[in-house]
Amino acid sequence: MIFMNGYNTNNMKRIIFLIIIILTFPMIRTEAQNTNLEKLNNYKIGFFTKKINLTSAEAEKFWPAYNDYQSQRNQIQLEKLKLNRNFNENENSLNDVQLEEIGDKLVDCLVRESNLAVSFHKKLKELLPPAKVIRYYQAENQYKLQLLNELQNAKQQQKGLRQGRNF
Repeated sequence: MIFMNGYNTNNMKRIIFLIIIILTFPMIRTEAQNTNLEKLNNYKIGFFTKKINLTSAEAEKFWPAYNDYQSQRNQIQLEKLKLNRNFNENENSLNDVQLEEIGDKLVDCLVRESNLAVSFHKKLKELLPPAKVIRYYQAENQYKLQLLNELQNAKQQQKGLRQGRNF
């Protein structure tokens, strides 16, 4: 191999090793993200089950309905996110018709999200006693607050660690 005359085998091994690391890094990162999502999901299940005081029979019915609701809600939220991103990136180049269309789609997303919430509420009333339906809504709010508090605490800890390094 004429083009390799300037390279020794150790350099080639290093280059190949670096290429392998670069190619596998996204997989490792994705695996870590999946692990974090799994931990968060397990935490959420425990949190809701405890706060709502679900029996095993109720949990068996509740979680598939809840997961379906969340999946549909997430799709609508992603759609809203895309519409907002499209507006933010192209605001100056969009004409009035396009802007009106984006606005109409955003409102449609809100309507679908509201209809989904109503539908899920009806489903909850079929699955759980009234007190547990109300506990679900309380748990939903408490869970959001808990996550926000933990996120703020983590940011403060990171900020403290960074400041601690800078003497």
